[in-house]
Amino acid sequence: MSRYCVIGSGISGATIANLLSKKNSVDLFDKARGPGGRSSFKRLDKNKGFDHGTQYISPKSLAFKKFTESLIKKKILKIWRGNHLYFNKLKKENKNHLKIIGRKGNNDISKYLLKNIKCYFQTELKKIDYRQKKWVLTFSDGNKKIYEKLILTCPFAQLSKLSKKFIKAPFINKRIKMDANITVMFMIKKTNKNVSSYLFDDKILGWAAKENSKKRFKSYQDLWTLQSTHTWANKRINKNRENRDVNSKTLIDHFFKLTGIKKTKVLFSLNHGWMYSSNSNPLKIKSYWNSSLNLGVCADWFVGPRLEAGWISANDLYKKITK
Repeated sequence: MSRYCVIGSGISGATIANLLSKKNSVDLFDKARGPGGRSSFKRLDKNKGFDHGTQYISPKSLAFKKFTESLIKKKILKIWRGNHLYFNKLKKENKNHLKIIGRKGNNDISKYLLKNIKCYFQTELKKIDYRQKKWVLTFSDGNKKIYEKLILTCPFAQLSKLSKKFIKAPFINKRIKMDANITVMFMIKKTNKNVSSYLFDDKILGWAAKENSKKRFKSYQDLWTLQSTHTWANKRINKNRENRDVNSKTLIDHFFKLTGIKKTKVLFSLNHGWMYSSNSNPLKIKSYWNSSLNLGVCADWFVGPRLEAGWISANDLYKKITK
């Protein structure tokens, strides 16, 4: 039985950890408080919360469709029905495609896949070394761990910083620019607007989702998640923390203007900046495996911007490891 370490609990990390755990010992580490990566669910209380990363799943490949259908049958996922309005004619989005979400939050897939995996959260990897055919990992708290095999699922910029001296494949020298996204979660008094989501044709605000419409909780207020366009966020992400109040106000003001919902008092708001939201320019490979070093990499940015891309990358890596 081999001893694997997986870094990252998003869809790629959760999938590869789950696949490897069937015949191997697997530990997983993530710097976040819980699983999900960019499918994180921000909880307000026991039931209420916001999908502030991935908004929904709309499978494209047959294999991933079968996977999501199996999770719907197991009541891990469900279909998000409702009134979804499309104003952006340039963005390719089939109105008839199902919108699939987690029953409790969009990190439900990662939670399900990792339920039997030993996970360590709030543990950030800072450095890796290869000594005597073992991987020596140094974490932010100063602790060191040693593993036979290492799988990295982090964004490209972080991967390059950690492992460039070990990876000699051409992709590591590419200039992969991942787009940013600025997300605002806010709460207002209940309105009579019967809309589940908006896809806008706007230079600043790209998307709005009414969390109440997912029917996970009951509330006397309306909870909304707003996501900016990549173009707007790319110019502001580096200073989003210091300018978060201004950026949040800009997105919320655009929301009221574009939806026609009467501007009202914001009862709660929270800003989250995604520095590495997605890569819309897929590479020629789906994953990377070096059998000599026992080092693997899988992530959505190999394949595309959707959550499905991370799942495809992880399955591709598993095939390379086990062939």
